[in-house]
Amino acid sequence: MKNNMGSTDKLVRVLIAAVIAILYYTGVIEGTLAIVLLSFAIIFAVTSLVSFCPLYTIFGMNTCKK
Repeated sequence: MKNNMGSTDKLVRVLIAAVIAILYYTGVIEGTLAIVLLSFAIIFAVTSLVSFCPLYTIFGMNTCKK
């Protein structure tokens, strides 16, 4: 797995994951929507931590500066 995510991309993903988590824990989102959004938040957080997005590989994208 080669890194294909730049620092800005990782920051945006972590911020989105944090906002979703805050919305869930404050009760703004609940039910099925909460489960779906939390799933996306977990995926965003994990891909940010490993600096690799499998979808970027499929679409030939790379936001990592070389």
